[in-house]
This record gives sequence, structure tokens and C-alpha cells, in this order.
Amino acid sequence: MGSTSGARRRVLLSWSSGKDSAWALHVLRQDPSVEVVGLLTTLNGASERVAMHAVRARLLEAQAAAVGLPLARVDLPFPCGDADYERLMGAEVRRQIAAGVEAIAFGDLFLEDIRRYREEKLAGLPLEPIFPLWGRDTTALAREMMAAGTRAHLTSVDPAQVPRELAGRAYDAALLEALPASADPCGENGEFHTFVWDGPQFRAPIPVVPGEVVERDGFVYADLLPAQG
Repeated sequence: MGSTSGARRRVLLSWSSGKDSAWALHVLRQDPSVEVVGLLTTLNGASERVAMHAVRARLLEAQAAAVGLPLARVDLPFPCGDADYERLMGAEVRRQIAAGVEAIAFGDLFLEDIRRYREEKLAGLPLEPIFPLWGRDTTALAREMMAAGTRAHLTSVDPAQVPRELAGRAYDAALLEALPASADPCGENGEFHTFVWDGPQFRAPIPVVPGEVVERDGFVYADLLPAQG
């Protein structure tokens, strides 16, 4: 991933607030040819929450501060059609290219259609898509993240794939045991999404407390609130 000039490649990281993007940051920061220069996140502009994960913007901003990186927010309308998404994301991508970003990293693990979509959208741009976790065994990866100190909570679950009671649970060894055999240990098939509050890439933890659990649009969401003090 190094550039021909020998300079460190300037990489923007697609940041969902969850464990896989957080671990991708950890992996990238161990590569001496790479400099991660910022985080890119899409939010539901109406609710001020991270898209899909439903994490409050305040907690997202706390994550960016904890890992010491600037946050590039793309606020999407709700509902958001493909045309709006591509227009808003395209504008941010062009801004990042103008600022000297050379590559964008994603925490995808094995979904070929998602990777192909990302590569097609970036084709022809001077911005290389990179996938630092691609192809990793997800059971081993989940345990590696936990062993290294990654701490997270499940913020949303798909009750068609995993028990709804898992919403709000800590992402830990007990959680892995509670997953159905059909579920991916990293939730790569959309079984669940997470919020990371501590890990090897964090300067300090982000204490949170559980909030309300609601079911909406076929998913179960567990709110997380910043812990006072």
C-alpha cells in the first residue's frame, strides 16, 4: 500500500462506529506505509444518529476524539434514495481527494457484492479502495479483537437472524456463545451492529449506559447514552 515516492499513503477510513471499522483502524496503524488521516461516517440527518447502527452523533464524536482523528460527516436525508446518497457521498469524496487523500479503507470481511459496489463507485477516481480485514476467519477475528481489549455493545439486531434479547448486550465471549450456529460471529451478514467504546486504538474508554430498546422497521435497536462523570 506504500506510494512510489516513499511517503506514507494518506488513507481515509470508513467508520461505522462498530468493531470492524475500529479493528481496521488498529490494523492500518500498524502499517508503516499508511497514515490514517480521518474517519468518514454517514448519519441520518433527521435523527442525528449513525446510519444502520443508530448510535448518537455525540458518541460518534467521542469516538473520533478518543482515536485522535478528524470526523468527516455525511448527513443524509430520511428517507434517503440512492441518488441523494451518491450525490452527498460523491461531494465528500471529491473534497477528500482535493485534501490529498489517496485511499479509502473499509472494514468489510467477506461480502463480495458489497466490495464490488465500493470498487465500482470509486472506479476512475484517484482514490484506491482498500480492505485490511478482507478474508479473515471471522471466528478467529472476533476472539482476536476481544483478546486485544476491544469492548463494544450491540446497538441493533435483526430478529430474523438472532434473538432480539441480544440488543444492548456486550460483545464478548458470552455473546458469541449465545449466537445461533447460523450467525456470523462478526455479524457480517447483518445479524447485528455494534458500538465500540474501548480498544487498543482508543486513548481512553467512552463510558456508556444502556437506554431504551425499541423495535422499528424490522430491527431491534438498543440506545446507548453517555455515562455521566
